Order: sequence, then structure tokens, then C-alpha cells
Amino acid sequence: QVQLVESGGGLVQAGDSLRLSCAASGRTFNWYAIGWFRQAPGKEREFVASISWDGLNTVYADSGEGRFTISRDHAKNTMYLQMNSLKPEDTAVYYCAAHTTTNSGFAPSTRAPYNTWGQGTQVTVSS
Repeated sequence: QVQLVESGGGLVQAGDSLRLSCAASGRTFNWYAIGWFRQAPGKEREFVASISWDGLNTVYADSGEGRFTISRDHAKNTMYLQMNSLKPEDTAVYYCAAHTTTNSGFAPSTRAPYNTWGQGTQVTVSS
């Protein structure tokens, strides 16, 4: 099992950029895909983006397509979510999650496969 810690959230203005980080520790030698999800007050947690263990497969929700970029650095056991052109509707707590897998190219886009979650980092975008 890996442990995940998010960082990089904050308060920004519309149009600004943020880069969220997700640092993994523990059993990082296992293959794991990473997903980013977000949850706004009063709403369900929703998928944002995911990346496979080999980094070759990335999936994005429509809300972030063209604005968000997910990546990973195996040497640092860290995953990133670069968010550009932020909008007020991007305001939420952002979570990273890990899915342990034997398929290096698998990047799930639903909550169910993810079995490890970080504590979340708040992103607030003012208009």
C-alpha cells in the first residue's frame, strides 16, 4: 500500500495557474495508476484526470480537457496536476488516489478502482 500526500493548493484568481503535487511513500515499487478527483461543497466527488503507471496513458474529464495536464516523476515518486486558466467553478478540494495494478497502461477514470486516497488540498479560484 502506498501513502499519498497532496500539496500545492491555494487561493488564486480566475485565469491563474496552479500545480498540485501528490507525493507517494510506502510500497512505491508496486505499479499504481494515479487519479485526481475534486469535491466542491455540496457536490459529489468527481474525476478530474488520471495517468497510468507507465505514464503513456492519460485521461481527462471534459471540465479540464485542454487546461489541465497530469504527469508523474518516478524518480521522485511524485505526481502532478498542472492547472491553467483556472475558473471559479474549479474551486474544490482536490484529492489524488492510487490504484494498484498489474496493467502498466491502465488509467481508471472512475472512483471505484482507487483504493488509496490522500487527505486533499483546497483550491479556491476567485472571480
